Amino acid sequence: MEELLEILSNLHPDVDFENEEGLIDNMILDSFDIVTLISEISENFDVTISAEHIIPDNFNSAKALYALIEKLEDED
Repeated sequence: MEELLEILSNLHPDVDFENEEGLIDNMILDSFDIVTLISEISENFDVTISAEHIIPDNFNSAKALYALIEKLEDED
């Protein structure tokens, strides 16, 4: 989780990613951020986030995003 929080903090240092639950709903992350995140996550966690996983629920919080990463790691 720390690695993910670091990736997120590099995108938006002013956001409290540990507690924010509306990253998409509150328009904190935009489409460019999502593309960057997917690339960074793929590189750092060695998982592939396919189009079917790119939904707001998976990107609304660091917790949801980390749960997705763990799920994808388990599928490998």
